[in-house]
Amino acid sequence: MTLLAHLLLLATILAPLGLLATAVTAQGRLRLPALLVYAPLPGLAAALIAGPAPPLVIYADWLRLSLDLDAPGALLLGVAALLWSAAGAYASAYLPGATRFAGWWLLTLAGSLGVFIAGDLVTFYFAFALVSLAAYGLVVQDATRRARRAGAIYLALAVLGEVFLLFAFALLAVSIPGQSLAIADAVAALPNSLVRNETILLLLLGFGLKAGLVPLHVWLPLAHPAAPMPASAVLSGAIIKAGIIGLIRFLPFEGGIAGWGLALGVLGFLTAFYGVALGITQRNPKTILAYSSVSQMGVVMAALGFGLAAGDAATPLDAARYASHHVLAKGALFLGVGVALATGARRAAWIMAPVLLLVLSFGGLPLTGGALAKEATKAQLGAGVLGWLSALSAAGTTMLMLHFADRLRAGLAETPEASAPPGLILPFAVMTAGALLLPWWLYPAAVKFWPALWPVLLGALGFLALRNWGGRLPRWPEGDVLIFAERAAARVAPPLAERASRIEATLRAWPSAGLALLVLALLLGLAMAVAA
Repeated sequence: MTLLAHLLLLATILAPLGLLATAVTAQGRLRLPALLVYAPLPGLAAALIAGPAPPLVIYADWLRLSLDLDAPGALLLGVAALLWSAAGAYASAYLPGATRFAGWWLLTLAGSLGVFIAGDLVTFYFAFALVSLAAYGLVVQDATRRARRAGAIYLALAVLGEVFLLFAFALLAVSIPGQSLAIADAVAALPNSLVRNETILLLLLGFGLKAGLVPLHVWLPLAHPAAPMPASAVLSGAIIKAGIIGLIRFLPFEGGIAGWGLALGVLGFLTAFYGVALGITQRNPKTILAYSSVSQMGVVMAALGFGLAAGDAATPLDAARYASHHVLAKGALFLGVGVALATGARRAAWIMAPVLLLVLSFGGLPLTGGALAKEATKAQLGAGVLGWLSALSAAGTTMLMLHFADRLRAGLAETPEASAPPGLILPFAVMTAGALLLPWWLYPAAVKFWPALWPVLLGALGFLALRNWGGRLPRWPEGDVLIFAERAAARVAPPLAERASRIEATLRAWPSAGLALLVLALLLGLAMAVAA
């Protein structure tokens, strides 16, 4: 069994890269989009069969890499692999023949699944760089002005996140006794490190940027609406979980650090309510979903923060359970947007009914997977003031998601009899079933009916008020604080703004920018590994 586990862990990363290698031939490039559905299957098998698994350590004269699968990693790996497979099938129907997109997809996939199984600093950095920077190619696929601008901003922030993590990992490496670079050893040494506070700050900046922590969230509402539908699904469902698994893996929950935990918890709730406040001002369904992801990741980070403050060793798995529901349900909703836009009003009921169930599950509707997700974080967010904040956050989420469903219905296809193709419907159906049913298999729990129901009812009342009077709300631009920062820079520092515009234009005109920066990031990580 150990040998099988190790082979599956290796195949989780190597299978997408191996499929990408087939693109060296013209025939291989033509077949590549149709193979995307199969690339994540070794990762799904690893989560089901192998995980949690003993570490796999690969030695070389100058390098030591390790793969490790613990319980939170196995849970997130399994649901992320399922989403990547369903979205891959969706992509082959949504973008047939898009070979360049398929290449970026496979690179991003390898990194996205790799972060869940990385066992040491170098392997994690490589995987994180891969998922962060290769996703640029997914964002700019449509080659519109909007997509290229979103891609340029995404790329700049992704590089910034890599810089934060490179410094954080360097500080972690020098704090570990001996020559080990294992994540477990780094976390064990962190509480007593002379540079503990600096390291934790850099970790929160790097991982918080990827997970959408306010004010580092600005790439989400820009990138998600600009990317093609299957790319939006994995960006929101799976790729932002690279930040969540980073916080799970690198923060010392067993010993706890009260000050930093409290700070992360407060910022998490601020992010949760901020995402709702900005989301209800939006009209594009994909933008609303992006802001809802900001909000829901805020809840996860609040749970992680207050769990860290309390020294609760169960927090990583509890947070992974909440995040796993988000992978399934948010991925399903993004795929559902594409199905709905291709469906006419006379056929709308069959698409809007499951969408409504998914929408209400985010608020914790009893008997849905979302109720189990909320229950998973009761230990961290279920008592006193935190319990009330969590309930109000669920009410806000319900209001926001009902607003999304309302805007989605308004965007149905103009032809009443129009129907989405089966290649889009089947992946959406698979992910919807997974979101509604899999949590009951993965982490069943007894949920009290009324405490779970009243926030949903309150959110529904809030939505009715929003529908009647929401027209009076200001229309906040996608990217919110970034837009205002750009405007301020244009007023107080025209030369800097002009230079920034030239740099952005250069990035837009340079399709290889993401690949070049990816190679640079990997070379930096390789240098760190050699130096160690």
